[in-house]
Amino acid sequence: MALRTPTPTADTPTEHLAGTVERVTFHSEETGFCVLRVKVRGQRDLVTVVGMAPTIAPGEYIDSTGWWATDRTHGLQFKTTQLRVVPPTTLEGIERYLGSGMVKGIGPHFARKLVQAFGAEVFDIIAQTPHRLQELDGIGPKRTARVVAAWAEQQVVREIMVFLHSHGVGTARAVRIYKTYGTDAIARVQENPYRLALDIHGIGFKTADTLAQRLGIPRDAVIRAQAGVRHVLQTFADEGHCAVVQAELIEAATTLLEIPETTIVQAITLEVQEERLIAEPIDGQPCLLLAPLYRAEVGVASQLLHLLKGVPPWSAIDPAKAIPWVELRTGRTLAASQRAAVAQVLTGKVTVITGGPGVGKTTIVTSILQALRAKRMRVLLCAPTGRAAKRLSEATGLEAKTIHRLLEFDPKGMGFLHGPTNPLAADLVVIDEVSMVDVVLMAQLLRAIPDHAAVLMVGDVDQLPSVGPGAVLADIIASVCIPTVTLTEIFRQAATSQIIVNAHRINRGQMPVTPETGETDFYVITADTPEDIQAKLLRVVTERIPQRFGLHPIRDVQVLTPMNRGSLGARALNVALQEALNPEGTPRVTRFGWTYAPGDKVIQTINDYDKDTFNGDIGQVVRVDVEEGEVVVSFDGRAVTYDVAELDEVALAYATTVHKSQGSEYPAVVIPLATQHYPMLARNLLYTGVTRGKQLVVLIGQPKACALAVRNVRAMRRLTNLAARLQQASPNAHHAP
Repeated sequence: MALRTPTPTADTPTEHLAGTVERVTFHSEETGFCVLRVKVRGQRDLVTVVGMAPTIAPGEYIDSTGWWATDRTHGLQFKTTQLRVVPPTTLEGIERYLGSGMVKGIGPHFARKLVQAFGAEVFDIIAQTPHRLQELDGIGPKRTARVVAAWAEQQVVREIMVFLHSHGVGTARAVRIYKTYGTDAIARVQENPYRLALDIHGIGFKTADTLAQRLGIPRDAVIRAQAGVRHVLQTFADEGHCAVVQAELIEAATTLLEIPETTIVQAITLEVQEERLIAEPIDGQPCLLLAPLYRAEVGVASQLLHLLKGVPPWSAIDPAKAIPWVELRTGRTLAASQRAAVAQVLTGKVTVITGGPGVGKTTIVTSILQALRAKRMRVLLCAPTGRAAKRLSEATGLEAKTIHRLLEFDPKGMGFLHGPTNPLAADLVVIDEVSMVDVVLMAQLLRAIPDHAAVLMVGDVDQLPSVGPGAVLADIIASVCIPTVTLTEIFRQAATSQIIVNAHRINRGQMPVTPETGETDFYVITADTPEDIQAKLLRVVTERIPQRFGLHPIRDVQVLTPMNRGSLGARALNVALQEALNPEGTPRVTRFGWTYAPGDKVIQTINDYDKDTFNGDIGQVVRVDVEEGEVVVSFDGRAVTYDVAELDEVALAYATTVHKSQGSEYPAVVIPLATQHYPMLARNLLYTGVTRGKQLVVLIGQPKACALAVRNVRAMRRLTNLAARLQQASPNAHHAP
């Protein structure tokens, strides 16, 4: 272990050290901690300086106070008590600073041009007389305007960073804060720092709370209690709950904030008065819901029951005649259960079809579409993710869109173009993979469906519920208010696939099996320790699958793991797989703890409506432009450009969590299973992971971990009130065979 020099006492002699930053060895954008290699006048070798700086770039000049210490691992270092960053003054320093990628539009090449032309005056020229930049070759008004805007933004962002940093907050979010609040960011933050947690992606209550304490807001202030209560509710919503039992909320908030219960109760009362929270009993217990989730649940229930009324827009189609006609057209004979499902959809307004893989859900959908298109009906198909929509499209031969694209998100108004006043032009809306749709998105979609239209919801209720709050499909089925067809029979062609057979075994609580002999699409590889699992996983992905099945290790193989953290979590496996599969990728850019290079597989982690990319979309880095500070990612052939400051929207995706894989299918899936995944091991998680594989599934791990997952029917039911809302408002509950 490295021997750390103790922090100096009042008697430790401190020194002054100044010089130019040659290299930033390490810089945490969260904490500001940095390790720098500095050129000090009069010293031949570079000096290692350790300290804290909100932002730092090569070429900048530092002025510091500190002491010398010898670290057993890293040798002699200058540890600073105070580190001031000064804009560079030497021409070489200015060139390094401008070319470091800090200012968008100025890379190393342009920086050299600027310094050769304007020397030490270059900063003043950019700030005060930018038209002079056009004296240089190849620089027109457009590029000048971009550089000036980026420079101005950089100066403001620096001010905000320094302000936040002086109050103990990391700087990774400064650009976002600036983009959200503009130039009055500091004033807005000082006024109510808790707004950050509501307004800025990536800033949680804890960060805002630290800032509030530094700004002198008392710990027992009511605005702190209100923010804390909202934060606790949001934490429950992040786990999928639409509501929280009031007593649990009070207890969790009291523990989090360490203030008297009476203040928490007062905060809840205020939040209810301001209609940010809604109080409502669920199963006889007083509960609280965040207002948007309450409105979404009420909206889903009332819209479904409203759409259920009346007759389908295609008037009378006799299933006894339509089904043989469809069978003749498609050359497929339907089983009795499938005929019942088709008849139900053709005679009703709202229908749910649920069942596992291989039970013929797609056949039913294509049969219905065949019958309705003969009647010239307008049909719209949608699914929650891009990949699920693509699959639906391939299966039906018709265009399918993501729900977001179908509703047409309008970034200007931050809402959807389609709604009650501008409904979708459709006679039937088919929604696939409904288990993945959260309650808020379902409410938005149902609002946009015209009254006369019919709705067909298709999904597998045994899969993991949606990432967002709610258990929409499970609640609709449990309410027994919407006609539902449950398919259980596995069809002959599907029964030859061990993936499908084992998925149904897992769902019944049985261990997966692999045949003794012959070809199979399902393998179980035993490994005893996490190290052994990781080594076998790397070999399977990089060598065995590509050699044996001819599949591409990056494009075709997806590692799905139960968790993010730990040696077999998505984070650690991504680092190992990137090193194995894309070691030569250049140029590289590092931001927010990940390094990206052309060829890397990445996943979008939040919905970005401006970019038209959504949580769970998987793409590949096609270009890294260090000059422009940009990374271009291809999502299914569509190029999307990210500024380096926006790279916290993506993460590496060689490995991803099972939750993130919902609605996607991959040619090959590799799943590590270890007892370290214990908190997440559940039947629906393993079932969801296994059903993502199209041609090949490989489980690698400890048999005990697999048995834990198969046995554990996740006891934690999401607290929602949708089923009860449907039952209370429904004149009659029905259930189809």
